Amino acid sequence: MNVSTTVQRDLLYVIAGHEDPTERTLKRTLESYYRTEIRPDRLASSLDALCQRGLVERVDRAETNYSLTKRGRHEIEARREWESGYFDPKRENK
Repeated sequence: MNVSTTVQRDLLYVIAGHEDPTERTLKRTLESYYRTEIRPDRLASSLDALCQRGLVERVDRAETNYSLTKRGRHEIEARREWESGYFDPKRENK
């Protein structure tokens, strides 16, 4: 996966799960999941990095929204395929 932090990876998933979410929506969703505050500068730098890598694009509206690019969707699909090679929820631990 072409991301360097877990926040960037998780942002890809959150953006994929919403229709053009705002930074505010992304921040609230991650904070709820992590159960801690996400600093605005960390969120902004993570989103900038994803945009620079071509995984996410900014959609200009009254508020800045974000959408997943085809490349971003491909990265998620590749990650899920990779994960499935190591984790099968149907398999029992032995």
